Amino acid sequence: MHIIFFSHPSFLGSQSMPRFVQMLAVGMEQRGHDIEVWSPKPLLYRLPMSTRFRKWLGYIDQYVVFPLLVRIRLSRCSPETLFVFTDHALGPWVPLVSNRFHVIHCHDFLAQLSAIGEIADNPTSWTGRYYQAYIRRGYSTGKNFISVSNKTRDELHKLHRKRPAISEVVYNGLNRFFTSSAQTESRTKLAEVAGIDLSRGYILHIGGNEWYKNRLGVIEIYTAWRRQNNQRLMPLLMVGHNPSSILLETHSKSPYKGDIHWISDLGDDIVCSAYSGADVLLFPSLAEGFGWPIAEAMACGCPVITTGEAPMTEVAGEAGFYIPRRPYNSQTIDNWASEAAEVVENVLTLTPSERSNVIELGFENVRRFDTKLALNHIEKIYYHVLNIQICSDPNTAQNA
Repeated sequence: MHIIFFSHPSFLGSQSMPRFVQMLAVGMEQRGHDIEVWSPKPLLYRLPMSTRFRKWLGYIDQYVVFPLLVRIRLSRCSPETLFVFTDHALGPWVPLVSNRFHVIHCHDFLAQLSAIGEIADNPTSWTGRYYQAYIRRGYSTGKNFISVSNKTRDELHKLHRKRPAISEVVYNGLNRFFTSSAQTESRTKLAEVAGIDLSRGYILHIGGNEWYKNRLGVIEIYTAWRRQNNQRLMPLLMVGHNPSSILLETHSKSPYKGDIHWISDLGDDIVCSAYSGADVLLFPSLAEGFGWPIAEAMACGCPVITTGEAPMTEVAGEAGFYIPRRPYNSQTIDNWASEAAEVVENVLTLTPSERSNVIELGFENVRRFDTKLALNHIEKIYYHVLNIQICSDPNTAQNA
């Protein structure tokens, strides 16, 4: 196959999407396919302007300049070329090849649902609503889709203008870095980097400041847990982006703020150590497309507490511990945090045998998220879109 992957421009600074693109591109190249990656270049974006104006110049690079270049390139592509959009948010480019062989990967539709008023936690400005409608009009011209979870596929079917011709679910494949290592050794390694005493263990959260990550709720749960178990002096590590002003305000009000630590810019090996050394991962997301940290933590031998809703339940399966979603009603948040804190305490007080069983369940669960299996499934769908019958001999199929 000749596959052209459309990807987000590198100047947007995303971390997860470039990894996904690399997984697809390298995986398909290793399977013998001819690969290209097309993405906008920062032609206007690099001009010396304020951040606000650069954002709009970036839009011109993406939605005016880049489509013109794509139309020129298309004239040199054979009719059998497969065009793959690595994210449905690249929807405005889909009409360029909607009458050719194409596939659209879907990660989450949170911004789309927010824009039509279906997610109260995330109100959207009029410009945001227009932008998301623009994206939706684009991907709605597409016919073939791959979603990272059943939840995401359900949302796609709700938002798409008509039923897709192909709509498959392929769970994400785990990065090879995430493997279990000795807990004491992992804590020592992380402590050296973070400059924090972790000898008593710690509760871990990994995530960004996006509204759906619910980092506010993490602090609320930790505060409730400390209040209920004041003799336990285990710290909370908030790994990820630097905190927002709202998070800092909530942090400053916690009587246990001295034991809440913000840690940023960790390499993959240290993140793996953070998972392996933790007593539990606290991941009470309001929503996700998939929920990478759940699978990563389990692969590193760390028990997981997460929200009892899809897709978190899809990823954690029977190996996870579940709490309700943080309520909208501010008057009931204290009760929610207290109940969640009880689950935290239950996990922290597991006997060694019980904890070992939980960890083994996690290892078994994450075998579903094998990169090779994911790529095999994706390749099969790509062949299907091209109407190519896969041979029984895998070597023959790879050279098709």
